[in-house]
Amino acid sequence: MSKRLFDWVMSSLGLLALGPILVLIALAVKLDSPGPVFFRQERVGRFGQPFRIHKFRTMRHEPAGKGLQITVGADRRITRVGHFLRASKLDELPQLLDVWQGTMSLVGPRPEVPRYVAHYPAALRDKILSVRPGITDIASIEYRDESTVLGRAADPEHAYIHEVLPHKLALAAAYVDRASVWLDIQLIARTLAAIVRR
Repeated sequence: MSKRLFDWVMSSLGLLALGPILVLIALAVKLDSPGPVFFRQERVGRFGQPFRIHKFRTMRHEPAGKGLQITVGADRRITRVGHFLRASKLDELPQLLDVWQGTMSLVGPRPEVPRYVAHYPAALRDKILSVRPGITDIASIEYRDESTVLGRAADPEHAYIHEVLPHKLALAAAYVDRASVWLDIQLIARTLAAIVRR
């Protein structure tokens, strides 16, 4: 209950404080390339319930289901504004709406698309999906250059499923075992520090 209250208060304050910046980013996205401002994609949330995540669109608009569901290296689909938003992690800010609505938390295992949740080992699936997915977590910090790492793989999707994903799941399970508001504050601070260092 304290975690949900913390999420609601902080997301409310964040949306109010960052409102003008969100409007400017939305305008930049719209002027940079044709398509919607937001990227909406189905992800798997708490208890396996699907929801549609909010992110600023950073790629050229393509029909649903076309292309990889991971970003690899210098992906040609990424727009000019998209490169900046990804590097600064500003594309993630609209997820404050998901936190405010209660489908996400500020901190928690990053929500995956159903395609990759299907690869979760049964022993870990229920544990990881017992909490709300988050905007950031320890895996987000450790894999902040994930697209570059995958870009070096001969088969990026195979590398993601068999190398990256198992490590992410282990980190997510460790978070669930230790979850607390104080740990969330620490991980938020670490995330901000990692973004500034870039």
